[in-house]
Amino acid sequence: MKITLALLILLTLFLQNTFAQDYTRWVLPEGAKVRIGKGMAADVQYSPDGTRFAVASSIGIWLYDAQTYRELALLTGHSDLVVSISFGPDGKTLASGSLDETIRLWDAVTGAHKHTLTEHTGIVISVSFSPDGETLASGSGDDTICLWDTVTGAHKQTLTGHTEAIMSVSFSPDGGTLASGSIDETIRLWDVVTGDHRDTLTGHTDRVESVSFSPDGGTLASGSWDETVRLWNVITGTHKQTLTGHTDYVFRVLFSPDGETLASGSGDDTIRLWDAVTGVHKQTLTEHTNWIRSVSFSPDGRTLASSSWGEISLWDAVTGTHRQTLTGYTHSISSVSFSPDRRTLATGSWDGMVRLWDTGTGKLTQILTGHSENIRSVLFSPDGGTLASGSHDGTIRLWNAVTGQYKNTLTIMPAYSVLSISFSPDGQTLASAGWNVIRLWDTATGAFKRTLEGNTPLTRHTDRVTSVSFSPDGSTIASGSLDETVRLWDPVTGKHKQTLTGHTAYISSVLFSPDGKTLASGSKDTTIRLWDAITGAHKTTLTEHTDAVLTVSFSPDGQTLASSSSDGTIRLWEAITGTYKRIFTDMGGGVSFSPDGETLASWGQDETVLLWELTPTAQPSLFGDVNHDGAVDIFDLVFVGSSFGQMGQHDADVNGDGIVDILDLVRVAGVFSAAAAAPAAHHQALEILTAADIHRWLTQAQQRGLTDPAYQRGVAVLEQLLAALTPKETVLLLNYPNPFNPETWIPYQLAHSADVTLTIYDTKGVLVRQLDLGYQSAGYYTDRKRAVYWNGRNDGGELVASGLYFYQLQAGDYTAVRRLVILK
Repeated sequence: MKITLALLILLTLFLQNTFAQDYTRWVLPEGAKVRIGKGMAADVQYSPDGTRFAVASSIGIWLYDAQTYRELALLTGHSDLVVSISFGPDGKTLASGSLDETIRLWDAVTGAHKHTLTEHTGIVISVSFSPDGETLASGSGDDTICLWDTVTGAHKQTLTGHTEAIMSVSFSPDGGTLASGSIDETIRLWDVVTGDHRDTLTGHTDRVESVSFSPDGGTLASGSWDETVRLWNVITGTHKQTLTGHTDYVFRVLFSPDGETLASGSGDDTIRLWDAVTGVHKQTLTEHTNWIRSVSFSPDGRTLASSSWGEISLWDAVTGTHRQTLTGYTHSISSVSFSPDRRTLATGSWDGMVRLWDTGTGKLTQILTGHSENIRSVLFSPDGGTLASGSHDGTIRLWNAVTGQYKNTLTIMPAYSVLSISFSPDGQTLASAGWNVIRLWDTATGAFKRTLEGNTPLTRHTDRVTSVSFSPDGSTIASGSLDETVRLWDPVTGKHKQTLTGHTAYISSVLFSPDGKTLASGSKDTTIRLWDAITGAHKTTLTEHTDAVLTVSFSPDGQTLASSSSDGTIRLWEAITGTYKRIFTDMGGGVSFSPDGETLASWGQDETVLLWELTPTAQPSLFGDVNHDGAVDIFDLVFVGSSFGQMGQHDADVNGDGIVDILDLVRVAGVFSAAAAAPAAHHQALEILTAADIHRWLTQAQQRGLTDPAYQRGVAVLEQLLAALTPKETVLLLNYPNPFNPETWIPYQLAHSADVTLTIYDTKGVLVRQLDLGYQSAGYYTDRKRAVYWNGRNDGGELVASGLYFYQLQAGDYTAVRRLVILK
C-alpha cells in the first residue's frame, strides 16, 4: 500500500509539473500548434496496482487514469508504431516494442526514457516481463526471442529455433518457463534460466498470434489464425481442448487474474469470454467495429480493456457491459477536409469511418459509419452543408455536415475504388475518380450525370485516375492518373480538352489555384509542375522534394502552395514564382489549408493530423540551420545535398563562396548536435536518406583532402551515419499490413549492394507476380517509400483472390521466403 501511495504521489507531481491538461498540445514538432487524434491503437495494458493503464499507439504510449479515463502522459521516442507494451511487476518500469525494431524501457512513474534495446534485426512484436521483474523477453520478426536485463538493459541471451516471426511471448507465473507463439504454427516452451528448448506444441493449422499462462501455471492458452483457441497442459505439453466460435483470426488470449475466465479477441470484431476450466462459452462482447488487437484485465479482474486499430473500449468483466470508449484513436488517415467556417475538420480513415473534430480543441465530436471498406477521400461542399466521403467499397456517401445524418449513397458500377472527389463551385455537381474514368453526380438527387473518359486512345486515361479537381469557375475539370498524364475536361459536354505531359511517374494530386490561372500537379517523380490552366503550357517545375509528392494545396489567397512528400517534409512555395519559402517535418501524408489561410493541416503515417501555425519565420541564427527549423540535423543535410550546384545567394551556401557543394554539406555535418550525429538517430535518417547518399557525399568529401578540425568533424559525422545506415546482414522482413487488402509493403535490408528481385507465388508454387527492382545499394528498405510495394495484382494486372501467398527475395546470393495473406 505504501509503494502504491508513493507512486501515485510521484506521478501526480510529475504530471502537474510537466504537462498541460490539453493533450492535443503535448510533444508537438516545431511549428505545430495542435495534434488531432491519438494515433492508431495497437495494445492496452493495466499497471499492476490497477490505478493506470497504457495504450500503445503510432505516436507513442498514452498513460491513463484507470478511474477517470483522463489522459496522464504521452511517452514518445519510437520512430514507428508501438505494437506491444508491458508493465514490470512493481509498476515502476514500462517496456515497449515497436516496428522500428527497438525496445524502450521507461520509468513508468516519471515517464523518463531509461534504455533503448537494439539487438533485434526485425520488428519487435511482443514484450513481456518475468514475474520477478529482472528479465524482459521480446519476440521479433527476425524469428528470435531475446532476454534482457531490465536494470541495465544488457542483452542476456537469444533463443532460436522458430522458423518464422515470433508473435507472442509469455512467462509462466513461477518465472521458470517462457512460452512463444510463432507464424510457423507452433508454440515453444523454453527454460528461462538455461535458455534450453523444452517442448514444442503443435496442432494449430495457422500462425499462433498469442499465448497466455493461467495464474496457476498449469494451463497455456493459445490463439491462432485458424480461428480457434487451444488449451494445453504445460507439464506434459498435451493438448487439452479446442474452443471454437470465432469466425476470423484470434489475435489475443488472456486469463483473468483469478483464472476462472479466458478472454479472446478476434478479427471478427468480437471478444469472447470462456469458462477457463470447462471451456464453455460465457459471453460475446460486440461493441468494436474493427479487429481486436489486445485485451487486458484489471488486477482485480473487474474490468476488461480492449483495443482495436481505431478505438479502446472498457468493459465490466463480470456482466460484459460496455462501460466506456476512449475517443481520439484512429486507423490510418487517408484524407482530411476543413469545413468552410474552419471550425470542423473531417478525416477519413482505413477503418471505413469518417470522424469530425473540433479544430479549436482538437477533440473528436462525431463518428460517421456506413462504409464497408477504407475511405480514400472526404470533402465539404462549398456552402458547408454537405460532407462527401469516397471509399474503396465503390460508394460515395453524402452526410449532413452539421448533424452528421446520412443523406444519400452514390454507387459506382462496377464497384471501383473512389480515390478522389471534388465539388463544383456551386456545389450542385460532384466529380469522382474511379478506375480510369471520372464520373459526375447531381448532389441534390444523387443521380448519375455523365462519365468523362474520352472517345479515342489519345483522349482517355489508360490507367487509374488518382485525383480530380474543379476549376474555380466550374468550366474545367483536371484529372491526374497513374498513366503519368494530367487531363483537362469540359464538365458540361464531357469532352476531353487537353492532355498535359512531362511527369515521368504517376500523378498523385492535381489542384487549381483560387484564381483559376494555375494548375499544380504532384507526382511520384518527386516534382511539382505548375501549368497555365488556360493554355496548358508548362510554367515551372519545383524540385526540392527527394521522394514522391503526395498532395498539393493552394492557400485561399493563392499566394502560397503547400506540398507533402514521402521524404517526410512539407514544403511551402511562392505560388507564382515557385520560389521555396519554408519547410516543416512530418511523417509524410497529405496537406490542406484552412479556409482562412492561417492554418495548415497535415496527416501522415502516424495516424494523426497536425495543425501548423503559418506565421512568418525569422532568419535562422543557428549556423548550419539551412532549412530554418531551429535545429541542425539530417534534414539540413538533405537540403544542402538537394541544392548542389546552385549559384549565387542561397541558404545552403553556408561558407559563402557563391556555390552550394560538398564543402557546405560537410560544414553543416560538422556542427551537428551530439543527438543528431549519434548512430541512435539513424531511424530519422532512414526516413529520408540511404547509405548510397551518404557514401556518395563521403567520397566527395574525402577527395577534397582538407585537414582542418571543423571539416574533419563533418567527415566523421558522415562516417557515423554511413555505418548506421548499412545493415550488418541481408534480411527479408514481414510485410505490412498483413493480412491486407488491397495493398501491402514488403520490407527488407541489404548488407551489400545487389540486383534485387521479389517474386510472389501461390500455395501451389505458381508464379503470381515478379518485381524486378534492379540494382539496389546496401541499406534499409523498410519504410513505405523504400519497401517493395504490391497492389495485390498479378503480372496481368488482375486482382488475385483472397488466401495465402509466398514472397521470395533474391538479392545476389541471398534468398529468403515468407508468407502473406490477402483478406477481402
